[in-house]
Amino acid sequence: MDEKTGVTSRSFTVLYTFDASHRRQNLASMTLRSGLPLTTVHRLVRDLVAQGALHRGMDGKYEIGNKLWRLGILASLHSDLREIALPHMEDIYQIANDAVQIGVLDGLRCLIVERIAGSRTLEVISRPGARLPLHATGVGKVLLAHGSRDLEKAALETLDKFTASTITDPEVLRGQLQSVRSRGFAYSHEELAVGAVSLAVPIFGYGNKVIAALGIVTPANSSDSTRLVPLLKISAGALSKKLIASSTGDFDQRVLSTT
Repeated sequence: MDEKTGVTSRSFTVLYTFDASHRRQNLASMTLRSGLPLTTVHRLVRDLVAQGALHRGMDGKYEIGNKLWRLGILASLHSDLREIALPHMEDIYQIANDAVQIGVLDGLRCLIVERIAGSRTLEVISRPGARLPLHATGVGKVLLAHGSRDLEKAALETLDKFTASTITDPEVLRGQLQSVRSRGFAYSHEELAVGAVSLAVPIFGYGNKVIAALGIVTPANSSDSTRLVPLLKISAGALSKKLIASSTGDFDQRVLSTT
């Protein structure tokens, strides 16, 4: 094995330490799970972060980075979802003239698979490939509200504050999640970015499971942003039917297997 091949192999060994139960890790965890020396893991992780393959969070833990997502989006999993969702997203954008986005669960984050925006759209960070916090975004709250108890427990333990309006009280957030389930939509008011309000609704798949979230980002000074909820629900309903008809469960299982 030559030196370059060895480095590549060891890099993948580090990346393979991430799985459904280990989506965010520190150096000690990656070292233990990879079986590599700590100094080697430290060097490899530094290079992987520099290349965008890993991302270091504010708490010092690492997670899969955007560059690997850009490669992963070439796979049929995200390609199928984007292809089916795009016409519906375009319809919403034509009516509302605000940024429209679709996201799926990715560990303790919401991965933005597609986004439509125009010149009048707010400058926000939810571009394709962005991994947004679940507790501070409309799309994230939808996925969190319909996720597992383990997901909720883990998310409530990492409530980072992004603005003065970010909800960091677990009990308050639990109440919001219950409201999301009962009302059928999520609302986030300047919780991730000042000046931005996000609304989102669930997209259902085979077996009535929530497999994605459809959302819109509007200016915080817009009058009655919730007026867009019926539009989102109608679009999400039509999209859900198409996904179920096109996949008969196969697409949904691929989505759920990554969460």
